[in-house]
Amino acid sequence: MTEQTVIAGLHTAAAPEKQLPEKQLVVLAGNPNVGKSVFFNGFTGQYVNVSNFPGTTVDIPKGKLPNGRPIHDTPGVYGLSGMSEEEQVAENTILSADVIVNVVSAISLERDLFLTQQLLDFGKPLLVALNQMDEAALLQITIDIPLLSKRLGVPVIPCIATEGNGLDHVLLALTESHSENAPRLGNRLPDAPEPNALLELEKNPGERMHIYGLRRHYINALVSQVVKQAQPEGKPIQRLSQAIGMLFLNPFIGLLSGLIVLLALYQVVGIWVAGDLVNFTEKTVMLKWVVPFLKQAVSLLASPKTPLFEVLAGEFGVLTMSVQYIFGVLFPLVLGFYIYISLLEDCGYLPRIAVLSDGLLSKIGLNGRAVIPLILGLGCVTMATVSTRVLTSQRERTIASTILAITIPCSAQLGVIIGLMAVTGGLKAWAVYCAILFTVLLVLGTLLNKMLPGSSTSLILDLPPMRLPMLKNVAKKTWVRTVVFLKEASPLFILGSLLVSILQVSGLLLTIQHALAPVTESLLHLPGATAKAFIMGMVRRDFGAAGLYFLAKEMTAIQMMTALIVITLFVPCIASATVIWKERGIRESSIVLVGSWLLAFGVGAVLCRFLEWTHIL
Repeated sequence: MTEQTVIAGLHTAAAPEKQLPEKQLVVLAGNPNVGKSVFFNGFTGQYVNVSNFPGTTVDIPKGKLPNGRPIHDTPGVYGLSGMSEEEQVAENTILSADVIVNVVSAISLERDLFLTQQLLDFGKPLLVALNQMDEAALLQITIDIPLLSKRLGVPVIPCIATEGNGLDHVLLALTESHSENAPRLGNRLPDAPEPNALLELEKNPGERMHIYGLRRHYINALVSQVVKQAQPEGKPIQRLSQAIGMLFLNPFIGLLSGLIVLLALYQVVGIWVAGDLVNFTEKTVMLKWVVPFLKQAVSLLASPKTPLFEVLAGEFGVLTMSVQYIFGVLFPLVLGFYIYISLLEDCGYLPRIAVLSDGLLSKIGLNGRAVIPLILGLGCVTMATVSTRVLTSQRERTIASTILAITIPCSAQLGVIIGLMAVTGGLKAWAVYCAILFTVLLVLGTLLNKMLPGSSTSLILDLPPMRLPMLKNVAKKTWVRTVVFLKEASPLFILGSLLVSILQVSGLLLTIQHALAPVTESLLHLPGATAKAFIMGMVRRDFGAAGLYFLAKEMTAIQMMTALIVITLFVPCIASATVIWKERGIRESSIVLVGSWLLAFGVGAVLCRFLEWTHIL
């Protein structure tokens, strides 16, 4: 099948039957990785997250078609039985639709038409956008589109959405498409239940398998009639991308490639971005130019040393520290990290990391999807906490958020820790540090898995073919993610810096510091001055690590290792704490924050005595 054949097929779709009012709601529905978000972007001119990793469209993007009609996207789902949050969100959105655009993949009709049958059973106007026709041509898959349209009873329009082919035909059909006469599964069941009643019946475990069996039997028969795939005699078709994709699933090669990817991630984000780039944006751009300008501007409103000046432009000033942190540190970190992650997503590598890590993560109540927030946490725990939305259940989000808040050091903090490790013991110190954090992560995850009700959900995802990233897509995805993240995190950080500045002006911050000093001396065997570093760590993680940097000459290798572990396990920074509160609620976030204090000091107390006894460092 050539591209010319594909485009010619645009004119063979079933003729539309009935014009629809202009203001009725259009809803996109389909499996993961079929290109729904590309359709949404093409229809509306807006950008949404286009990703090969399931779960990236849990929120419902909303826009308008060129004629002003509203259109909503839905999460990629395999069915509508309410078995996951994505399915519930998709079903609720589809129930409000006036017309449904079902995006299916031309290379996986046997899978995708299962959802199509469920959508037909809603009894709503529907058309099928048959996407990825270019990939079908490469695999020598031929689809009898007129017959498929006739059997489904709805228009079927072939498309290559990434190239814009067929989108105008879908828009044209949207003004007239209807499916009242489509063959519903309900018509083949005793007593022919109503569409909504049938969907409710499917949620009954006793009826589900019977209905699923009927659907599967019908779809298998349909696909055998409309799909043909040419195959050279003697050997199967195997594209290079498929071979590479399978290679990355090999346990040895997959583990080796994963380590290389993580090392490259650390080099890019932890060294180049968190080190070189942030040094320029924060220390040069912010501290030399922007912050002095802001202080000068505030001094016109309030005299230096006054409470108002300290709150607005002091050490923790709402204007100075917020601007310095958001644009000098957070923006380059988030931008660099999302560029890297977007490249991995676009080439199809991230789902393979999820598959390889699924077995290990299932031991702590998570599945392979959680590898995304955990990797993101190495860049910024704040944005990683937001990304836990991709996880299927509230239980998994609780486990992931807790692990991120306590055990995952962010890249800004790691940048300072790298420098401190040089005076702590080099490679031996790194081995101790990593071993302790991994042990705490494993024990904490295991305990949460046993204590929280429920069990880990299974990992179900598509493995898209490996392909070269589309740089335009990567750039758009990175920019939109960065802007959205900053919009969510900035108000929270401003609120946190306001709180800390008020504590400082009122003297409560110093009181907390003095109250903490005896604990650090007697329990952790650390100098009393490290209490200030712990308090600074509550404001910003790298502030706390930087506070230890200035005490390095006064501390032994054992004391420095103890302090680094405590400050890593300690309360997350203001931005992270406020995002945890926003995502998980006040009760859950309070338990996490108090628990991190107890865990950090408990592990530190045991560690310092163990190191003093063994003399490892």
